[in-house]
Amino acid sequence: MKKRGLLLLTACMMTIGMLAGCSSDNEQAESAQQSDQAADETGPDTETNTDNTSGGAAADGKTLVVYYSATGNTEAVADYIADITGGDLFELEPAEPYTDDDLDYNDRNSRVSQEYADESLRDVELVSDTVEGFDEYEDIFIGYPIWWGEAAWPVDQFIENNDFTGKTVIPFCTSASSGIGDSGQMLEEMAGTGEWLEGERFPSGVSEEDVRAWVESLQL
Repeated sequence: MKKRGLLLLTACMMTIGMLAGCSSDNEQAESAQQSDQAADETGPDTETNTDNTSGGAAADGKTLVVYYSATGNTEAVADYIADITGGDLFELEPAEPYTDDDLDYNDRNSRVSQEYADESLRDVELVSDTVEGFDEYEDIFIGYPIWWGEAAWPVDQFIENNDFTGKTVIPFCTSASSGIGDSGQMLEEMAGTGEWLEGERFPSGVSEEDVRAWVESLQL
């Protein structure tokens, strides 16, 4: 009898131990599952917040290169400047694009000749003159071809409709022979805000090395 009782007691103790072990395993599994769920709930939000604060060209870059290009020469220089500075490009596009015939300054009846003769025709509407995150830029290059000794007027709307307060503005232009003249000063007067530096004129086919030398001389 004593031996049978001892066996029963041992069996009971083993059963209790097994139940306790199962309970502990269940609690650990439940705890691990809750931890995984918490990670799933907070992970995407955390990643999204990080991306929003660290990404984006406007947030990282402080240089903006704005340009109007009639034949591609100014665009080429603008591309060089953007590559050299790590800046962002913004092209000024007329709502009614200029055709080759429009740009024939030898034709007194061409669009550009008529606009030159009558300043009231120079109000060229742009597809957009608004740059996203404009307030975040500190240095702004503005490029244009020279038309009759002046900055091509498709840039005027952008100059008039933006506030350059607290920004350094650097004009640049392209032309076959004419210099930059007082085109930069005229744009500065039109803007009425910003710290405008002396600009630079580039010929067609200018090399990236020449553009780089000029940009680096600005010591921005």
